[in-house]
Order: sequence, then C-alpha cells, then structure tokens
Amino acid sequence: MNAIENRIHGLHQYHSELTATADLAAFWERTYAEAMQDASYTREPVASSFVQAEVNKIVLQGAAETPIYAWLMLPNAESKSKKVPCVVTFPGYTGSKGRPEDHAAWLLMGYAVLAVDVRGQGGESGNLLPQETGMTRGWITQGILDAETSYYRAVAIDSLRAVQCALEQPEIDSERVFVYGGSQGGGLALLVTALEKRIRATIAHVPNLCHMDLGLLNSVSSLSEAADFVTRFPEYLPDVLRTVSYFDIVNLGDRIQQPVHVTVGLKDTCCLPEAIFAAYNRIESAHKSIEVYPFMGHATPPGSHAMAHAFFSKW
Repeated sequence: MNAIENRIHGLHQYHSELTATADLAAFWERTYAEAMQDASYTREPVASSFVQAEVNKIVLQGAAETPIYAWLMLPNAESKSKKVPCVVTFPGYTGSKGRPEDHAAWLLMGYAVLAVDVRGQGGESGNLLPQETGMTRGWITQGILDAETSYYRAVAIDSLRAVQCALEQPEIDSERVFVYGGSQGGGLALLVTALEKRIRATIAHVPNLCHMDLGLLNSVSSLSEAADFVTRFPEYLPDVLRTVSYFDIVNLGDRIQQPVHVTVGLKDTCCLPEAIFAAYNRIESAHKSIEVYPFMGHATPPGSHAMAHAFFSKW
C-alpha cells in the first residue's frame, strides 16, 4: 500500500465522537414544522438571453420574514411536453445564486434549476434575523450562543423552504428533485437531505458543516469566524460548541438515507479531509459514495456537471 492509498484507507476508518445534545430530534422536528408552515413564495418570469430556456425570479419567505431570492430556470422544450427533474443548488460561502447563464449546463442536460441565495451573503438577499449580541466578521456568529436564534437555523429554514418550492412547481417532477452544492453549498445540501426525505439524491462537493468542533479547533473555513469569537469571549466556548452541534452532519448522518455522493480533496485546508470523512462515515445510506482527489485542494473537481448527471440519472 503506497502513501496515498494508506492515507485514504485511514480516512475511511476515521470516526469522531458524536456531540449531539439530547434534544437534537426535538429541535429539528420543531424547525422543520416551522419551515413547512410558512413556505410561501412568489414567482415572476424575467427576460433573459436564453433562447431555449425560461427564467423566473422566485422570492421565498425566509426565516425572520427575510425575502430570499432564487432563480427558477426551466428547459423550454422539455418542460412544455413533460415534467422535468430539478436540481436545487446552494452556493459556497460569500457566494450567491449567480446569474442564470452560470447554470446553463444543467438546462442543456434537461434539468430545471432552482439556484438559491444564502441570506446576507453575496447575492440579493438581505438578513432580517434579530441580533441580540455582538458578532465577529462574517455571518455565522450571529446568534451563535443559542441554536434557536442562530444564523445557521435561519439558513436551514431558508434552504428547506427552497426545496419545498421546487417540489411544488407544476413543471417539475416532484419525485426527481436533487440537491447540489460545494463547500457551504455542499454542507447545506447534506443538511437538507438529512431533514427532507422527498429529496431524491444529493451531491456535496468538499462540504462544510462537517465535524464542526474539529473545524473550530483548527480555525478553518467559515468556522474561523467562530474561533475569533471564542478568542474574544472564551467563556462562551461551551455555548458555541453546543450550537454548532445541532448543524453538524456528523450528528445528522444517520438521517441521510437517500443516494449521496461526496467529494474530498486531500490538499484541502478549508474543509479538512478528516472532517468530511467523519461525516461521510456516519451517513447510513445504502447508496453512498465518496470520491477522493489526492492532489486537489478546496475546489469543485473537473467534469463535475457530467459526473453529477451520471449520478442523478441512476435515480
């Protein structure tokens, strides 16, 4: 066994301690019910440069009455004659839903796309979540002393409502709604898959929200913001660790029963290979797979759309 094979073999054996609190199931039951109760949205067609696709702007009612913006794009030829599969995409940290043309590959392969902003970050969507305590740079430390008031919970509700919106569109086959994302988007893809059983299959590239106590310890990715917070306020470390535990895929992996494909780069210093494998090894789906790129850092692998189409087509 060479050094690369030995490294990968060790990661497949890696397991972290569960950090879930006793009320984890009750927390998510309550949060899911809230998300479904107010999952309202508007849909309006917009002009675009596409010749063979339709573009709509969706405005979701997000948590804390925050409007969350999304693109709903439909391949004209397909959606006029039959219901089509849909890919719900979530962006990386500081990113956005992008522009419609950023998602053209999906449309050319016959998928509808719902591309969603994350509140307060680099898109159109603001953030009306109340803030009772101070925070450090970025977004994730907003409300981080309590899972109920946290930025993470608000984003989870927004993401669940986005999936619900996709499921309700008349042009979309509700039995073929897939979820896709990288980094933050990959973490959100795994999170909503753990909570929403109607998702058909999921791809998560180099996902975050995995083994979050390790990420906090190493001050990597967006969790460097939480590390800054507890550096300033070390007395709050137990509260921060408790809050992030509710959103850690390590603690939610046993809920993921759908087909799921994950990628990891062994050179990734943002979403650490140990963190991703800790979560992946907890996933209980009988149809899970992980692709390891020994020389890739924090990136989406080449050929990702073709690979995604091949994976989704199985299901």
